Amino acid sequence: MLEEQEERKDYAGIRSAIPIVIGYIPIGFAYGVLGITSGLSIIEVISLSLFVYAGSAQFIAVSLLSTGVDIVTIVSTIFIVNLRHFLYSTSLSRYMKEIGRHHIPLLSFFITDETYAVSITDLQNGQKPDESYFYQLFLTSYITWVLSSLVGALSGSLLKTSGLNWGLDYALPAMYIALLFMQLADFKKFIVAVFSGALSIALIYLIPGNFNVIIAALCGASLGVVLERWI
Repeated sequence: MLEEQEERKDYAGIRSAIPIVIGYIPIGFAYGVLGITSGLSIIEVISLSLFVYAGSAQFIAVSLLSTGVDIVTIVSTIFIVNLRHFLYSTSLSRYMKEIGRHHIPLLSFFITDETYAVSITDLQNGQKPDESYFYQLFLTSYITWVLSSLVGALSGSLLKTSGLNWGLDYALPAMYIALLFMQLADFKKFIVAVFSGALSIALIYLIPGNFNVIIAALCGASLGVVLERWI
């Protein structure tokens, strides 16, 4: 019995990664296909997965690159989108006090929406915060995302050659619509969502490029802070 408990403990991170793996496979595949059909090479698609490893940011990068947007706008937009990772890191830092400091920079790279949600839930439920658990959870998720992107990119190359259209360009707006509805937990968040969306649409006609997204995101976040403090 003791050996069985130790074995379960040893593979806790891999078991916890299973729901993430199930979600990453279709989204990673869709990203790979969209990257290729948007004009990126297989190397460029996989490099984004290897070195950026942020699903929403990669979809945004593919979308902006395909429209010829300048690099400053792309980097700025992705930076704003990924600012939430600072909050994730801060939340997890109190559980990593006993982990060697040389592990922290590497583990921080693997934090995503999904790995954060799973790990913080496990830790709050009593999971021991050791290196083994985090590496199992993070690397299993990371490898799945990269391989799914690779399969999608290879499939996208065949799709591009054959001239067929699978209609996977729905993936980006569908993903963000789903994420948006998941966040609409109360009236304040609904107000922020409507305000940010309306402002972004209005700024399209006033500001060139894609800076409307950055401005709307900053204004929406500021409105959210005000609502949280005063309502």
